[in-house]
Amino acid sequence: MEPSLLIAEDDAPLRNVLVRSLRAEGFAARAVASGRELLDQALSTPPAAFVIDIGLPDSDGRDVCQALRARGIDAPVLFLTARDTLTDRLSGFTVGGDDYVTKPFDIEEVVARLQALLRRTDQAGRNIGSVDGAGVVLDPAELTVSVRGRTQPLTPTEFRLLAALAARPGNAISRAELIRTAWPHGAIVQDNTLDVYVARIRRKLRALPDTPTIKTVHGVGYRLQ
Repeated sequence: MEPSLLIAEDDAPLRNVLVRSLRAEGFAARAVASGRELLDQALSTPPAAFVIDIGLPDSDGRDVCQALRARGIDAPVLFLTARDTLTDRLSGFTVGGDDYVTKPFDIEEVVARLQALLRRTDQAGRNIGSVDGAGVVLDPAELTVSVRGRTQPLTPTEFRLLAALAARPGNAISRAELIRTAWPHGAIVQDNTLDVYVARIRRKLRALPDTPTIKTVHGVGYRLQ
């Protein structure tokens, strides 16, 4: 059976090349041009893996990846990026990405990396395409959190923090991991800065119906439950 791929790339010629080339290599590839379209299709027809351009027109591909993880979708993500600094690479991994390819690239490298990701997924028994939700819906294009049709706006940092917690509901996430996820590599984050942002998110969640709460795990960090 051909492994299914969902590609998000806003450059139409490159998008078409990726679809044609990956289909020729034995993948059941389909593509969209925005983060919103990817999330809609991922929820209706989850793929075995994703290829996501970081520079999407409506959202950052890394925020899209976090939104996928927050909805319980843990299929591997291969990022496409024109940026190759250490900070960019680390930020992709800390939000739940599995690998990246720098533009311009050879399609053979994309194929090889996807095949390796899928092999590791099969060996690990990863839960491809499952959807949990943690009680919230995160929109990386609008930077919002919604529950039962009611919505609250989030700042980019609040979005990244809440997405990290929602991706692993019930699990304690360390302060260090949350800081790595929400702030750029090398940023100086004061001890109370994380607590201030969590307090803001808590207030916004309380304005929504039947939302999970962020609990403090003393000596560790926070968890969403």
